Amino acid sequence: MFGRNKQLMIEITYFQLFLFITIIWIITRCIIAIRLKTFSVKREIQLLLVYVCIVVICRFVCFEFHLENGKIQTLRVGFEDDIRDMINIIPFYFLVDRYHGWQMNIIANIAMFIPVGIVWPICFRKLDTIKKTILAGAGFTLLIEVTQLFFLGRHTDVDDLILNTIGVVIGACIVFLIRRKQKKNSSL
Repeated sequence: MFGRNKQLMIEITYFQLFLFITIIWIITRCIIAIRLKTFSVKREIQLLLVYVCIVVICRFVCFEFHLENGKIQTLRVGFEDDIRDMINIIPFYFLVDRYHGWQMNIIANIAMFIPVGIVWPICFRKLDTIKKTILAGAGFTLLIEVTQLFFLGRHTDVDDLILNTIGVVIGACIVFLIRRKQKKNSSL
């Protein structure tokens, strides 16, 4: 429970985080159904896509990509001695230098958020423009980067914010181009 310098540290498994997210999701969806006095299976299946996006993103953002003894390593929650070592606010400063496999990091950060750009405007009516979708996706990735300040061994990086947002942009472009094409075809 205590790490370096007798700091309080909590370890969380992916299963525990998955269970927590799932319970919060179910409670939230039940409260909304009770408040609105309506329940739509079609809507819940649609929103299940948002849930899947969240669960998958949490897997790759919060936990090490590489397995240890065939298992996902635990997430260590706590505080580093020097928070400055955990934050990079200079764009593309460490992207190439920091570690081996940076190319995969670029591809993964973009690819991981393409579904957000696709799913969110489909599921949320208020995201009716590409700009709103991109802002919502950028806000989501900013939230993720800020929460990483509490995860030992993880880093808050402006590069991730940029790359994740590029993924949202790609996904949103796909959705809004399809919508534009459908609108054009229906007006013929």
